[in-house]
Amino acid sequence: MPPLPDILPVFPLTGAVLLPRGHLPLNIFEPRYLCMIDDALGRGRIIGMVQPVEPQSGVPDDSGAPAVFEVGCAGRISQFEEAGDGRYLITLTGLCRYRIRTEQACATPYRQMAVDYAPYLDDLAPARDVGEIDRRRLVAALRIYFEIQGLSVDWAAIDAAPFEALINSLAMMCPFEANEKQALLEAKTLADRARVLDALVEMAVAGAGGDDGALQ
Repeated sequence: MPPLPDILPVFPLTGAVLLPRGHLPLNIFEPRYLCMIDDALGRGRIIGMVQPVEPQSGVPDDSGAPAVFEVGCAGRISQFEEAGDGRYLITLTGLCRYRIRTEQACATPYRQMAVDYAPYLDDLAPARDVGEIDRRRLVAALRIYFEIQGLSVDWAAIDAAPFEALINSLAMMCPFEANEKQALLEAKTLADRARVLDALVEMAVAGAGGDDGALQ
């Protein structure tokens, strides 16, 4: 893995979180972020994902830019493709979460942050703490949740996925609210993230009137 830079170019995007060893496809079309990808490709291929603060995403911080959450995740551009219309189609592979220290004054059209990885260095090794989450019960809840959302899912892939890949992929792909996504990102351990995911799925199912006893 390349060294993690202390100064990260960041891509603020509501509803998009990256997790360690997760894979996030992105469609890059804004000129400032096309510039960011061009620069990153020549400098280790690492950028940071972070969410704007919700619901006050349009409220600027002291620098005049929209405020962002303090915690994000660094990722490496692992796939890169140029579309014919000038867009970039990339995939980020998650490396390590970080806490933002300060925003840097810079001449680039995109924002750059001084970050601290120290609270999340455990991200650099595959997680082992599966906790006490009942996988079969979680999958049963997910079946109801995805049906309510009208989403088509490869259940064979879900059944075969290792626990870490399953939890992180679901945390990244499920259409939760921005603050719920942030709670999943900031969960200290994989077991904590699994518990947050389980609670969010159950609340969504119950709120939609879809709890018919299958979760008991």
